[in-house]
Amino acid sequence: MKRLAFILLPCATILVFCATGLMAQESEGAKSGEDTLILWKWGNFAILTVIAGYFINKHAPGLFHARSTEIKKGIAEAQQVKRDAEKRAADMDARMSRLGADIDAFRSEAKADMDREGERIQRETVAQVDKLHQQSALEIDTAGKTARRELREYAADLALDLAGQRISTRLAPATEADLFARFLKDLERRHLAGEGSKN
Repeated sequence: MKRLAFILLPCATILVFCATGLMAQESEGAKSGEDTLILWKWGNFAILTVIAGYFINKHAPGLFHARSTEIKKGIAEAQQVKRDAEKRAADMDARMSRLGADIDAFRSEAKADMDREGERIQRETVAQVDKLHQQSALEIDTAGKTARRELREYAADLALDLAGQRISTRLAPATEADLFARFLKDLERRHLAGEGSKN
């Protein structure tokens, strides 16, 4: 209804204008054909303007509405992109601010790990040194016992050799033969005593 009124109002204005022009022409008398031609040109212009206005009025709102919807959508998307970018920038700033704290935490954790590893290595070293001391003491003790036993055997051999030398230098051949004869008699007696006890 509003569109119809919008179209009819200019048309009525044009018709009134043309009618007024024609009346003025008749009242003045017939002016030249030039004035009439100008009047018809203005009438045609007005009719074309009304027709163009009708089509613009009919199609322009949809076009303008679609275009404004596109523009609003583009603005909304741009605002969303801006918000996302601001959020990412804020996240990046937060990460950058936490980066120093993370590096400090990593350093302190690495230092603590190194201290624990150093303590573990020190404990293992002390245990290895203690084990080596015990093993060395055991080897020294064993070597000492072996050396003492070998020394005793050597001393016993030496004493026997020395005793044998003394005896052989003190014994005359007659005494040696007498000792030997006694040894044989003693051995024979023991042998006979052993046979008697078996029977």
